[in-house]
Amino acid sequence: MTPQSANACCLLAAATLYAALLLTPPAQAQPQAGTEPRAPLGRWITESGNLEVEIAPCNPGSATLCGKVVRVMANRSMAGPGQGGEFADKRPALGMTLLSGFKESGPNEHQGEIYNRENAKTYSATLTPAGTDQLRVHAYVGIALFGKTQVWRRPAPAAAP
Repeated sequence: MTPQSANACCLLAAATLYAALLLTPPAQAQPQAGTEPRAPLGRWITESGNLEVEIAPCNPGSATLCGKVVRVMANRSMAGPGQGGEFADKRPALGMTLLSGFKESGPNEHQGEIYNRENAKTYSATLTPAGTDQLRVHAYVGIALFGKTQVWRRPAPAAAP
């Protein structure tokens, strides 16, 4: 085998593997027994720990879901050190609608839009429950392949007085 044919063989194998990875659907987390995924209704703490968001029907009787900030726990920027940290949207976070227009798009999946108050932009997003206490929030521009996924968690139950 010549060096050129060996290189061509390796390139072909790499290209085939890359194509297979692109065409293979991502593995879905398997719920544990007793923690079946359900609609993303209820309260969730954002991955940054800044906000508690309640996801509910946008209007009474509506199948479309929205998410509104019901508690501000911190006001930290998600930007890294030296990247600023100012919020482009200066409105108070409490009461702000961050999730809008979410409709069921598949089994245990809802598609809609998410608002980022740090840069005052709205992105396409997918909500996917992962068990009873986690929600995968995937925001993206254009196609879902290029985006960012966060894991939101349910708040701990309130302690009895």
